[in-house]
Amino acid sequence: MRDQTDAPSASLAEAGPDAPPAAAARAGGGGGVGVGVGRAVGVGVRHARPRPLGEHRLWPRSFADRLTTPLPGLRAFARLAREGAFRPGPEGLRGIPDLPYAPAPLPAVAAGAVSVTWAGHASWVLRIGGLTVLTDPVWSRRILGTPARMTPVGVRWEELPPVDAVVISHNHYDHLDAPTLKRLPRTTPLFVPAGLARWCRRRGFTRVTELDWWESVELGGVRFEFVPAHHWSKRSLMDACRTLWGGWVLSAAGAAGAAGAVKKVYFAGDTGYGHWFGEIGRRHPGIDLALLPIGAYAPRWWLRDVHADPEEAVQACLDLGARRMAPMHWGTFVLSSEPVMEPLQRVRAAWARTGLPREHLWDLPVGASRAL
Repeated sequence: MRDQTDAPSASLAEAGPDAPPAAAARAGGGGGVGVGVGRAVGVGVRHARPRPLGEHRLWPRSFADRLTTPLPGLRAFARLAREGAFRPGPEGLRGIPDLPYAPAPLPAVAAGAVSVTWAGHASWVLRIGGLTVLTDPVWSRRILGTPARMTPVGVRWEELPPVDAVVISHNHYDHLDAPTLKRLPRTTPLFVPAGLARWCRRRGFTRVTELDWWESVELGGVRFEFVPAHHWSKRSLMDACRTLWGGWVLSAAGAAGAAGAVKKVYFAGDTGYGHWFGEIGRRHPGIDLALLPIGAYAPRWWLRDVHADPEEAVQACLDLGARRMAPMHWGTFVLSSEPVMEPLQRVRAAWARTGLPREHLWDLPVGASRAL
């Protein structure tokens, strides 16, 4: 498979906002590097104009050419079955009572401030620019093919403020949960990867915007940009890589007179470690907070390409140039074979080795909040 390491030499802005997918592909999936269109974000980097909200678009049948590495074949599946390394052993599961869980009421958020609340796994209640945004919301007790949650959801659905938008990273069941989305008004704006709008519209959602990598939309003064990830997508036996995968950078004006004119939060979704973090950081200098996955990484030979381990997540934070890191994607569902408490222990040790301020590692319990 092709590894799209190099930055594109042309941009979607040059092709035009309504360019066909082929033009977007030649433009590097919507990247705008060195073109005089749009709003400047960082030295030498300009971002293409935001896409229209809710537009209907045509996409290629497959995004397999975006894979960083090939998907595992039958030989790898046979090895996994032979080793039986699907879940932690009894010793690894003994840490479940120690998983950090401290639900509390959502804090008040001042104008221009940013607040994050970890609901569990990759689900956050993110309040930025006056909006309440849910990331990969999964409020279900269990998902297909996994045991029930180890920790309850950190925020009761009834205690959520009105949801202004939802961002989805990709269409795996632990990130795109149909029962949770059904709880939302069908007029809720959904921002999803390329190819996924049809799935959402079939379920009655009327304000769905799908994006390619490096494309963005704006809602209520907040900019949502879809950025690459080292991952893949699949929801059934026959749809591998039919929809795109990635993360999101949310940007909004900060409080008047506060340090930093723009507040930026990066939500990685689900990803392995690789070159994209440096490129995201180059295009989005000054990220205030990176929400990065640290779990579901063992056995390493099986999951290295698609799930970062704790040390790689810390390195990704450094590559991004982010000021703070909040770990996620651990302590909620049993998806792999590492001991359940190991991700937290390893990320704390890796962070300590960097010499960065301890208070910049936001290792929150499920249900806890922190504000910029």
